[in-house]
Amino acid sequence: MSDDEHVRDFWLSSGHHLLDHDEHGRLIVTDEFLKVYLARPEVMPPDDACIVERAVYQKLARTPRAAVVPAEIRDIADRDARENWQFLVSFRDALLAAPTLEAAYLKLVRAPKVAVPPLFLAQLVHVIARNMLDGEADPLILRAAELLFRPQRLTIKDGIMLLADEELVDGTNVTDHSSPLVAVFGDAKARNLDVMTADNADHYFDHSDAHHMVMDFRFGQRARTAFAEVIERWVRHMHGLAVKVEAIERLERADWQWFAGLDQEGTRIGNALWAGDEPPEQGRERIVALFSLTFDDAGDMLDRVKGHPTYLILGMTTNRIIRVKPQNLVTGLPIAEKRA
Repeated sequence: MSDDEHVRDFWLSSGHHLLDHDEHGRLIVTDEFLKVYLARPEVMPPDDACIVERAVYQKLARTPRAAVVPAEIRDIADRDARENWQFLVSFRDALLAAPTLEAAYLKLVRAPKVAVPPLFLAQLVHVIARNMLDGEADPLILRAAELLFRPQRLTIKDGIMLLADEELVDGTNVTDHSSPLVAVFGDAKARNLDVMTADNADHYFDHSDAHHMVMDFRFGQRARTAFAEVIERWVRHMHGLAVKVEAIERLERADWQWFAGLDQEGTRIGNALWAGDEPPEQGRERIVALFSLTFDDAGDMLDRVKGHPTYLILGMTTNRIIRVKPQNLVTGLPIAEKRA
């Protein structure tokens, strides 16, 4: 049996199998991939859709790269449908204008104003991360990478920090605590979740698109170091730069020269700390994890921060939701202009 036959697939829902690759392994858009967006329920015309909307849909269903002029969308009767088509066509045009999906993502998130719906960005990160991790055999790395495109809900029970997919655990209180995870997350849907352990981690490959495995994200646990490795690989894949990322317990004030929030809350908390203020809404308590990022080659860094680490702050909302923004690792690192 060849080595390729031992490689196990994952995240089929990303659409990775529908894409081509260039000589550097980056993703090239295909008609088959574009047609997936046309199958989304918010895009498919409802029974009462106007004739213009139906015509646009039928044209793109036949030829997903076909030009769509502004007048075609303007003449769609339903306001919500017009908005959906404007976003979709604009997003499609951005994908087609770039040589690869990775290049399209970089251009979209580096724009002065990111005009792409978060759902589309998350889907793009999903398939890029799938490409970045192609051939990965460690299920914990893959589960940690889900943080890049799947919001998580955090719960601490008896000192254990657990992360579960937010879509599967909505935080609704229930009285039936017959399941340990229901007792922890307060949600009847938690019965379908499993805490990832060394014994069951390999089952991840059988259900990778279900996102039902829970991680112990405490400091010192493998899940947190796995996420640090995911960050390293994301920076290398998107920037072509080698970095080392380590989970840390605290910030060192003497090295506090640059930081990047890994999510909106981490950015808010970091901004307050940078200004010498106390973060609002118990901000310090909402820090989920801290990381230290260093560049392998100091020449890749801005001169004024050489010799100092970049601190990465992962926070959560007041209702314990973590929404990682991987674009912050594109736009927020102290990369020298010649390497950006």
